[in-house]
Amino acid sequence: MSTHTADSSRWQRTLIILFIGQMFTAAGFASFFPFLPFYVQDLGSAFNLNLSMLAGLTYSAQAFTMMLASPVWGALADRFGRKIMVERAMFGGAIILLLMAFVRSAEELILLRAVQGLVTGTIAAANALVAAVAPRHRMGFAMGMLQMGLGAGIALGPLLGGAIADNYGYSAAFYVTAGLLFFSGVLVWRFVDEHFEPPPHSAIRFASFTSSWGRVLRSQGVRVAYSMRFLNQLGRNMLFPAGPLLVQALMTDTTRLNTFTGLISGSAALTTTLSAIYFGRLGDRTGHRRIVILCSSAAVVLYVLHGLVTEAWQFLVLQALVGIALGGIMPSISALLANFTQSGDTGAVYGIDNSIDAGARSIAPMLGAAIAEWWGLRLPFAATALFFFLAVLMAARMLPRSEAAQAPAD
Repeated sequence: MSTHTADSSRWQRTLIILFIGQMFTAAGFASFFPFLPFYVQDLGSAFNLNLSMLAGLTYSAQAFTMMLASPVWGALADRFGRKIMVERAMFGGAIILLLMAFVRSAEELILLRAVQGLVTGTIAAANALVAAVAPRHRMGFAMGMLQMGLGAGIALGPLLGGAIADNYGYSAAFYVTAGLLFFSGVLVWRFVDEHFEPPPHSAIRFASFTSSWGRVLRSQGVRVAYSMRFLNQLGRNMLFPAGPLLVQALMTDTTRLNTFTGLISGSAALTTTLSAIYFGRLGDRTGHRRIVILCSSAAVVLYVLHGLVTEAWQFLVLQALVGIALGGIMPSISALLANFTQSGDTGAVYGIDNSIDAGARSIAPMLGAAIAEWWGLRLPFAATALFFFLAVLMAARMLPRSEAAQAPAD
């Protein structure tokens, strides 16, 4: 077998394994998201604190600690290998989630969620590994595949977790989730081969971390791509508090509210999953900058229409359509980041990317809830449309037309 054929087979096998692992880990993490507030209510507070506040902290604590830890893990990946970071995230996540089944109070759950943010980060780790092994001209396809695995897991996870929690209790859902992450880690450990050569002088020094972060941030187009990622995630995640409440207000018969809300979430995840691979391949041929502009423009129109709906079924249709647009935006930004930077910095690139994502997720729900409280349930959708419009302007005016990596200026 020729060297070229062997390299091609290796990166494709790595992509397939990480696609499966991404799907299982996403299903695991998504499986307990819908009932976390109910789990908080079931556990109660050890210090008689407000349970609504504690429920909010279960989401924001994980996002905040992940924002802090992700750049460090990314820089370590460039020094010690990306495969070991994927294993760290999956095996570490399995242990933390298993411990969540045994907590005795909401405060203990929040503490473990904060530790989860410090330890996990499977998306960034998988992105870095794929970006390091996949050919640059296939980067859109590779990132689309990872997004497809992520979307499939997010679509299936809530159905799995809800069924398990209803039939066997909340603790059982965490057992299954931990098992999914452990199985994914075993797949990566056993079947992914990474031929990693550490860079010279790879001692763990803070100065070496800041050097790699600075090199990434000085690369042409990277700061624009990161800004777009922040705007996209801020807009999407600020709808979590308002979206279900708007659906509830639109429905005349709420006996099937939970089922219909789950259908909305699943339809958006499904269309995102299906469109990601198509737009990824299209971006490899036509340029990912064009895909980002096209899909972000579509998202602007669709989110404006969300605020004008009068029937619940209209909301469902629009969510499915906006999922198509998101399936083009998310992997395209990931591909742009890979193409704008040097292959030896992929860990730092996606560590910072994950930190920015987590930072947006930590503040977006609070921002969305505040807008909904002050101006009504429809205004958060207009705000989201505005964020995506800003992203369109940035992509059109500031993204380099050439997607080839250039040496950053010192």
